[in-house]
Amino acid sequence: MQNLLIAGGAGFIGSNFVHYMLRRYPDYRLVVYDKLTYAGNPDNLKDIATDPRYTFVQGDICDAPRVRETLRAQHIDAIVNFAAETHVDRSLTDPASFIMTDVYGAHTLLESARELGLERYHQVSTDEVYGQVLEGRSVETDSLHTRSPYSASKAGGDLMVLAYHASFGLPVTITRGSNNIGPYQYPEKVVPLFITNALDNIPLPIYGDGRQMRDYQYVEDHCEGIDLVLHRGAPGEIYNLGTGVETRNIDMANMILELLGKPRSLLQYITDRPGHDRRYALNVDKLRALGWSSRHTFAQALEKTVRWYVENPWWWRKIKSGELYKEYYQKHYAGREVSR
Repeated sequence: MQNLLIAGGAGFIGSNFVHYMLRRYPDYRLVVYDKLTYAGNPDNLKDIATDPRYTFVQGDICDAPRVRETLRAQHIDAIVNFAAETHVDRSLTDPASFIMTDVYGAHTLLESARELGLERYHQVSTDEVYGQVLEGRSVETDSLHTRSPYSASKAGGDLMVLAYHASFGLPVTITRGSNNIGPYQYPEKVVPLFITNALDNIPLPIYGDGRQMRDYQYVEDHCEGIDLVLHRGAPGEIYNLGTGVETRNIDMANMILELLGKPRSLLQYITDRPGHDRRYALNVDKLRALGWSSRHTFAQALEKTVRWYVENPWWWRKIKSGELYKEYYQKHYAGREVSR
């Protein structure tokens, strides 16, 4: 299993996984297959463009002929699927694109993997499929209680993956990860949004009371966990992947302001989004039993993330100055301010 197709490999987590795998496995070949939507960015892979072990193919995972052609031409042994529409806010205004990519796209990859007899198909999923967890922690056998079109589409993809294992014996694995932070995350996501807004002295939009709780993990820790499951995970199994520690969003925002030396007056409360889950929490004992553990505390992960955005304005400024980003920001945040 040395020739890997990384679907969605030009996105945030996917591109970090490509960098990690090329460092970790000198003999592997990685083929990035990406549609290059708004969050798929060639700049994420700019530094490895001339690496002979890396190949880029532009394509849609819903395009079955293109997928099969790429798998055959590149002699692919395994697929790791990061390709997805991922932002809850966007799913509230355009659910159809999430269903198409996250469910039908997963089906297309699975069917191609089955037809060509690949060694492994790995699905990168999310803790959001469990729904909000007000008490305790989600385990892999818990029922799914999705509350947004995004989480519902990811759950649909997960169920399709498990169905291909049960129906056709396809060797599949799934990881359900908590919120990631780190380099190359599209700056409409909450942590890079807050960092880049603070750098420019723009208010940080806080949904509701800001007390929603999330498990923020450093993206490289997530990549190590995926690598472990890809090589040692049992076919047909699901593995939760996170730190097991939750942080309130308002505390995360205050930590960013403190790291950047910015005033708390930049916090701007806005009306909450529909169906906003209060808390996600994962039990990660199953993955720890394989030998994985998170290398970064939240404070360490956030400090490294802040430092990367401070040092790489070339990457994010051209995104935030673009008309598509400005249109998105206006649509989702304008006129929602509330006084506290």
